[in-house]
Amino acid sequence: MKLGYAGLAAGPLYVGVSLIEAATRDGFDPTRHAWSQLANGDLGWIHRANLVLSGALTVLGALGLRVRWVRTGIALYGAGLIGAGIFTADPGRGFPVGTPETVEVTTHGILHFVCGGIGFIGLVAACFLVRGAISRFTGALFGVTFVAMAATGGAGWALLAFTAAVILASAWLSILFWKEIRCAI
Repeated sequence: MKLGYAGLAAGPLYVGVSLIEAATRDGFDPTRHAWSQLANGDLGWIHRANLVLSGALTVLGALGLRVRWVRTGIALYGAGLIGAGIFTADPGRGFPVGTPETVEVTTHGILHFVCGGIGFIGLVAACFLVRGAISRFTGALFGVTFVAMAATGGAGWALLAFTAAVILASAWLSILFWKEIRCAI
């Protein structure tokens, strides 16, 4: 289905833009800052747009999936990305440059976490609904590393592990959409 092409583009777009931002934004340290924090500062609009566009592409791609519960989980993930782009993560740990190490938690920051968390549940569920060890491994890794990141308050190892899980999940989604496109041709 043609909608699958939208989903196919979502993961590479999100990961590619995020990696470029992480490498070029002054003061960003992947062992101290989650990609979501890139939504702050003068250039934060880039990451916010990245989240919203990637989420919209994911939702569109999900609409073309044939299996209802997988479609629902992936659409929920895309909606979570959109919500996470609308409600920005709180700055902190010195990013953006000049931000204090600790800042007060805001409603926006809480809503960012809630939107992301709900979307992540959708992604993990979809991974477990798709047959295959790679799908289940992707879902388990994504879920465990998200919990680890939240539980440790963003310990460096947990941030790096979650970033790796995001990249793996994005690749998994691209493969899922590619397989759906191939079946429809």
